[in-house]
Amino acid sequence: MSSSQATLSSSRKIELRGGRLVVSTKDGDHSAVVGREPVVVGRDEGCTIVVADRHVSAVHAELVATERGVRVRDLGSRNGTWIGDVAIDDAYLTASTKLSFGSVDARFEATAPEQHRVGASDRFGDLWGASLTMRQLFAQLAKVAATELTVLVEGETGTGKELVARAIHDASPRKNKPFVIVDCGAIAPTLAESLLFGHERGAFTGAMAKRESPFVEAAGGTVFLDELGELPVDVQPKLLRALAEKRVQAVGGSGYRPFDARIVAATRRDLLAMVADGSFRSDVYFRLAQVRTSIPSLRARTEDIPGLVAHMLSQSGAERAVSRVSRETITRLMRHDWPGNVRELRNAVSVALALAGDEGPIDIAAYIGPPATFRPAEQDPVSVAPSDASTYHEGKRRALSAFERSYFSRMLSECNGSVVEIARRADLQRAHVRRYLREHGLVPVPKKKTPK
Repeated sequence: MSSSQATLSSSRKIELRGGRLVVSTKDGDHSAVVGREPVVVGRDEGCTIVVADRHVSAVHAELVATERGVRVRDLGSRNGTWIGDVAIDDAYLTASTKLSFGSVDARFEATAPEQHRVGASDRFGDLWGASLTMRQLFAQLAKVAATELTVLVEGETGTGKELVARAIHDASPRKNKPFVIVDCGAIAPTLAESLLFGHERGAFTGAMAKRESPFVEAAGGTVFLDELGELPVDVQPKLLRALAEKRVQAVGGSGYRPFDARIVAATRRDLLAMVADGSFRSDVYFRLAQVRTSIPSLRARTEDIPGLVAHMLSQSGAERAVSRVSRETITRLMRHDWPGNVRELRNAVSVALALAGDEGPIDIAAYIGPPATFRPAEQDPVSVAPSDASTYHEGKRRALSAFERSYFSRMLSECNGSVVEIARRADLQRAHVRRYLREHGLVPVPKKKTPK
């Protein structure tokens, strides 16, 4: 096996707590085992459990086994996901539980924890990580790379989605063929069809030369659809047809051209939530998400930071320079919240190394922003006096809650109640915006509907 692949010969075991979900409908019970692969409940035919009920959204909720229990995530449904009379956005089930999707009853039956092997390798391609979550990811990628399955890579900006896609390609049978990148976030709606499927010379004003489709250019390789969530809605049906038929028709062309390319897509958006609110087509999502993989944020795996610093210095040809990085610097790095994730760390390492010279300490932490803090009370309308809270943590919790309520109240007013616009301005997923609005009483919690 090449060094770009994760080795599975030496591995450790983890315990996943899963179970079985049973949804009761007029047509009888529908069930699915909840394990490592997500189970999606909804009306859409691509869902794991299809529920033909008007109170259930197209994609309503998702369940997946974790070490903490089965994670249940509402996908921005119209009528909510409920445990008893409590509407939940994100929760973990650790025992058998009754729940409902809108007005449709279901039950979760917990099973004994199951042991799963996790690969021991701390790298895959140019990716590095010694934490358990990253080793799990590398083990999954090593298996997926050898297949022809389409892969959807999810993760925040800067987590390394393109590196994952390239590593999958490099570890696949297609590694000696082209790796073609399509940045969906940079495609103007008026040019989307042309950039995806190509065009003939003179097909439209400005088409001075023929342009080949990236799917044809890949010629036996891999097409990477980056920022898939930004793809214009009106071109999505044409993409679905191209993927289903494995052929494309150039703008201005008279015939179809077959193509041979594997598809890997990536997004920083919550595509399932976008499917739920109608801004992304469900059939395109399920076509591209044969395998879903999620890259954890850097703040969720801070134990990897010391090793990442050493890895990045080594990649820069300065492996011995790690001895010039102090423990105090590493501590400061591990306390940072990393909004830019691994990309932000890499930039800080590069700048610090370039400016440090041949001797003396390399203060990487000097080139990152400070940990998240609140401005002084005289600058910030949201403040909590020490007498308002018995402990530091309680004071911080109250201040954060007050800030969130003030922020989203203002945004709600400025955006005329549009969750889509608030999400765009705040750079948050719509499901998260809805959760904040509900938590702070800025919009009503959906009422649980009972069958008539």
